[in-house]
Amino acid sequence: MYKVYHRIERIAGSVITVKAEGVAYQELAQVTSGQGISLARVNRIDGDMVDLQVFAGSRGISTESQVRFFGKPMDTPFGDSLLGRVFTGAGVPRDNGPLIEENSVPIGGPSVNPSKRIVPTRMVRTGIPMIDVFNTLVVSQKLPIFSVAGEPYNQLLARIALQAEVDVIVLGGMGLKFDDYLYLKDFLEKNGALSRSVMFVHTASDPIVECMLVPDVALAVAEQFATKGKNVLVLLTDMTNFADALKEIAITMEQIPSNRGYPGDLYSQLASRYEKAVDFEGSGSITILAVTTMPGDDVTHPVPDNTGYITEGQFYLRKGRIEPFGSLSRLKQQVNGKTRSDHRTIANTMIQLYASFRETLEKQSMGFRMSGWDQKVLKYGERFEKEMMDLSVNIPLERALDLCWIILADCFNPEETGIPSKLINEYWPKKG
Repeated sequence: MYKVYHRIERIAGSVITVKAEGVAYQELAQVTSGQGISLARVNRIDGDMVDLQVFAGSRGISTESQVRFFGKPMDTPFGDSLLGRVFTGAGVPRDNGPLIEENSVPIGGPSVNPSKRIVPTRMVRTGIPMIDVFNTLVVSQKLPIFSVAGEPYNQLLARIALQAEVDVIVLGGMGLKFDDYLYLKDFLEKNGALSRSVMFVHTASDPIVECMLVPDVALAVAEQFATKGKNVLVLLTDMTNFADALKEIAITMEQIPSNRGYPGDLYSQLASRYEKAVDFEGSGSITILAVTTMPGDDVTHPVPDNTGYITEGQFYLRKGRIEPFGSLSRLKQQVNGKTRSDHRTIANTMIQLYASFRETLEKQSMGFRMSGWDQKVLKYGERFEKEMMDLSVNIPLERALDLCWIILADCFNPEETGIPSKLINEYWPKKG
């Protein structure tokens, strides 16, 4: 039996309040007004007072409008027919394709029981040296990409979606400019990656509640693919927009604000999404890469600050490059010892020498005389930035490791690198 109520107690922005009983958190409802029918979702329950977020906003809704509760949370269809499709945060087709209603699964459910998880031991190859060589992405890992507005983080996600060695890509866009949405869609379509992808996109002009739905819908679909044995990579952009949507709704519902106006449960809201990353025993996996823009490039902002406690490292995207200092994959040691015997050593050596390059640049800017060693380091740093850090570089891991040895041999003598003789004898490029 559907529960129907004929009086709305309060209307504030896109939030309406109804006096009701037996209603559950996140339950779906239908609001019927003179403007037609709108969907809504329960956001808060205080005794018998129930706050609902109306997806399309409260325009046209009056206190005499009808509210009908469905007795179940919001769900989303699932099936192979989702692949190659683009939807809104509410699951409505954006691509003018047919509406899919088969195999509905609930969204926003609990994360996987830890006893069903296995220790991650496989890498996700992306073809990007700054990830594969220096901060390897691992199956079932959850990693944010910390950046600022104007950086090419959507372009980076598009490249990862195209090149990552996974079965399915689920891309969730939140607060995207229309140009960014079209770029992501067209890039994947032109390069043949859309056929293995599902996109859930909320643009800046869409109802704000759909922004809050995007991660839940994307991850619910990813979970279904993973339980079918697929390795799924979930790409989310931008989690700061998601947090801002939470803040806007919380303010509308007159919740007591926390740091910088964000709701007090911001950490739990973020963690409940990131903790969906999992490697199922005997089945598939979910790996999460999520862009988090830092207002004012401030890593102490509540969104990146809370994110850092939840995730297993981070990538810093600055000046169009993945920054080697600060970027960290805490699970890389699970896999980079199994790729090739020189992987760990070459990665550590290259970063140490690049740190020397940065120090030498400071000496040069202050007018110090450059020694022979300084000249070598300067040459090395320029090649490292051009051939390793540039995001246009697209080479497999093994070729990237070989290129590291070539750069070292071109700039230094073997004994100047500090690399063990055993690896020098095996991998140092032979002259002639």
